[in-house]
Amino acid sequence: MLTKNEGYQNRIETVMIENLVSEDHLLRKIVKYIDFSFIYDLVEDKYCLNNGRPSIDPVVLFKMIFIGYLYGIRSERRLMEEIKHNIAYRWFLGYGLTDEIPHHSTISQNRRRRFTDTDILKKIFHNIVQQAINHNLVVGKILYTDSTHLKANANKSKHEEKYIEVEVKDYIEDLENAVNEDRIKHDKKPLKKKEHKPEVKRIKSSTTDPDSGFMHRDRKPKGFFYLEHRTVDAENNIITGVNVTPGNINDATPYLKILDEQIEKYDFNIKFVGLDAGYFTAPICKGLNDREIQGAIGYRLGPHKKGKFTKNKFQYVKEWDVVMCPEHYPMHYRTTTRQGYREYISDKDVCASCPVKDKCLYEKSASRIIRLHVWEEHKDRVKRFVRNTDLGKRIYQRRKETVERSFADAKELHGLRYARFRGIEKVKEQCLMTAAVQNMKKIAVMLSHLSSNKLLKRFLKELLSYAFICIKKDKPLKNINGLSAI
Repeated sequence: MLTKNEGYQNRIETVMIENLVSEDHLLRKIVKYIDFSFIYDLVEDKYCLNNGRPSIDPVVLFKMIFIGYLYGIRSERRLMEEIKHNIAYRWFLGYGLTDEIPHHSTISQNRRRRFTDTDILKKIFHNIVQQAINHNLVVGKILYTDSTHLKANANKSKHEEKYIEVEVKDYIEDLENAVNEDRIKHDKKPLKKKEHKPEVKRIKSSTTDPDSGFMHRDRKPKGFFYLEHRTVDAENNIITGVNVTPGNINDATPYLKILDEQIEKYDFNIKFVGLDAGYFTAPICKGLNDREIQGAIGYRLGPHKKGKFTKNKFQYVKEWDVVMCPEHYPMHYRTTTRQGYREYISDKDVCASCPVKDKCLYEKSASRIIRLHVWEEHKDRVKRFVRNTDLGKRIYQRRKETVERSFADAKELHGLRYARFRGIEKVKEQCLMTAAVQNMKKIAVMLSHLSSNKLLKRFLKELLSYAFICIKKDKPLKNINGLSAI
């Protein structure tokens, strides 16, 4: 039968907004398992308690921001329109169906006037992580760290050349001491102490967003970007650390500081870390060893010319302090450079008659030089763990299931492909809030599943107990609906 909808938009209905939001809606789960009351304490000193016009509830304000990041709504103007028309959003914020929604400038003005130059957003992120820890969703035994790029809100063609000072590495003094110890061990004079001044480097600086960095990497887009360095816990993929740098900063540069922040903030007892090959450097491997942490780090064979033997074809023999070439001839120590590399050189006469010299020697070279870092033993320890142990292989392989998946969700679902704002502080806001809502979603969904499983187990336990009693007394099963778990 053909039915026509006459439309009843003008009739009066009595409804409860509580009944219009489905029981399994994500926002219901977030309200049930995430406590937002801590926000009042964080922002209390930013409001006047007895003067001025009434403000929007700060928890409601931040919940609006969370909705925007949770559902990938980039525009605050559009966010307010979505809240106005979406019943679930109104319910989440505590608004009725006819309540007036604040103007979109409310968020931007609060950000600019009230919350600028504060660490409130970082504290919100840390509090959400702490709630996950309190729910036993974070263990802190195995951590994964990686970085992803966000396209800056800047034209890559609009830039200028600038000279900047690059900070001296934290490990430079330890490296100098290690170099001199190695030189003395090989009967070489120690190098003179050198005054380390910041290195001057020429870079491309965006005239639109000077805080961004020009990224130029293999298999990566060129242009102005930011990098988010993210750390996740292996247990349930909860994000425990977020750091933002310009796109021209190497991934390995801030890593040990990031790791120390995790230990200090959450008192983690870290046993293993999983990292990609970009972090496989001697200072990081040594830093992990000093902290009694085993690294599961990918590694490359090193730069080499096609058809030539790579460095891994040469074997270092510690007892003799020589490097054996592929033809099993020893290469002897020559010197230790200020950069921390021991050089081993082959014998010219041996190389001249070697049957594989075409695969070993480079053009216009009569001998081959192999460079090993003074901290090479720490790199070898990481290699052996990843290459020779099942545990190391499993930890490294889980990178794609943890931190890489976390980045994929952030980009596909939460708008992390592009920087919404200009300036590194505002980009930090985007990254922190994106990570916070990802954690909220993870906590709410996991606790909801755990609660359902507990209810199911309780039902099955009571059912089996009831069935056992009936069988024992030779009575038929009935009144199952009366079980308390149903």
